[in-house]
Amino acid sequence: MKVLIVEDEVEISKSVCQYLQDEQFICEAAFTFEEAVEKISLYEYACILLDIGLPDGSGLNLLSQLKKDNKNDGVLIISAKNSLDDKITGLRSGADDYLTKPFHLSELSARITAIIRRKSFDGKNEITCDNLKLDLNEKMAFVEEDTIDLTRKEYDLLLYFLSNKNKVISKNAIAEHLWGDNMDLAKNYDFIYTHIKNLRKKLIQAGCIDYIRSIYGMGYKFDKPFYQ
Repeated sequence: MKVLIVEDEVEISKSVCQYLQDEQFICEAAFTFEEAVEKISLYEYACILLDIGLPDGSGLNLLSQLKKDNKNDGVLIISAKNSLDDKITGLRSGADDYLTKPFHLSELSARITAIIRRKSFDGKNEITCDNLKLDLNEKMAFVEEDTIDLTRKEYDLLLYFLSNKNKVISKNAIAEHLWGDNMDLAKNYDFIYTHIKNLRKKLIQAGCIDYIRSIYGMGYKFDKPFYQ
């Protein structure tokens, strides 16, 4: 899942990004209000970590921009301010949670996971689709009770498909979700085809239905085959 860290303190941003990457999140950073506005207008994020005290603008205005654009990105405010009024204002403006600095990185990760679970998976810790199951806490996939040996990218791809089940997803959207800012380094989408091919092979070998369909000229779709 892709996370945007909007934080003007570089060292805090780096430490948060490193920790979340170790927790298998894909992280992007914005250090100013203008940079954050540009990123949220171009991309979608599973969760945005938002410092409301930015040097060139208020993070609360970013919440207004998200609402104006009808975007559903999760938002966790991180702030040095611990007043009740600030918390109420942030939550009423559309934030999903509020965390005061300093904080433990493990708590930050847990709160991000909880926001994503609530917004994308109805608060569930497990996602099931027939005999396929994903454990969101352990970041593992199973067919029946057998573990599927997935790489990090394959797991992220499967989770992205399940969170967009029955929807056509473009190759560009997949690339943005899995690689974030680094997607521009790829000259074509062959790497997406490779990951999808490997994921399908592992799912089928484990006894899972072949849910992933290629939609010509559009992208991919995760749904039941017509013969089921």
